[in-house]
Amino acid sequence: MAETHVLFVEDDDVIREATTLALERDGFLVTAMPDGLSGLESFRADRPDIALLDVMVPGMDGVSLCRRIRDESTVPVIMLSARADSIDVVLGLEAGADDYVTKPFDGSVLVARIRAVLRRFGHAGGPQGGGSEEDASGERGVLLFGDLEVDTEGMEVRKAGASVALTPTEMRLLLEFSTSPGTVLSRDRLLERVWDYDWGGDTRVVDVHVQRLRTKIGQDRIETVRGFGYKLKA
Repeated sequence: MAETHVLFVEDDDVIREATTLALERDGFLVTAMPDGLSGLESFRADRPDIALLDVMVPGMDGVSLCRRIRDESTVPVIMLSARADSIDVVLGLEAGADDYVTKPFDGSVLVARIRAVLRRFGHAGGPQGGGSEEDASGERGVLLFGDLEVDTEGMEVRKAGASVALTPTEMRLLLEFSTSPGTVLSRDRLLERVWDYDWGGDTRVVDVHVQRLRTKIGQDRIETVRGFGYKLKA
């Protein structure tokens, strides 16, 4: 089986070298770059399986680099931030990142987060069960919510007949909602089912992705239930 190729952009020499060695010991193929511009060039040349981007890098910061990558690809992106409460975390997620890890981090935690993201992207089919039922149109695997059409087998979404481009994480989130319409889903459940967290996680990841999904399928499609979570309007 081919090695998973990680693009790692980090300007701190010590962190870059130590993290590269740790990832290589776990079987990853790593291309490490010291700044955002070289990171973008490497991404375009090598097309890695996943990008690991520090927020504060010279030339082009990690958030801008994430945005450029997301314009060209749905490859998974994990941001690295030095502060858990930093606005950079939210900016990175809004730019299209799928997850983030706070520095300083333990190598085993980083590897676990990388593998969790890769599992999600390797199994984009998401929750099982909804795809085997017939909706009102009689098509298998197609769920209708007004003018929103979710094809759970073809992994396609259309709104008023027009195709909607979603990242794999956004697709998994929509699948979780669409297979349980009208049901309130807590942030912890979404972290577990969509992000594959079996430990406590930062619910900002959920909130930002829900907002991104709303901008694509309609702001009124997903309702916030204060104190409990979110639900897709049936």
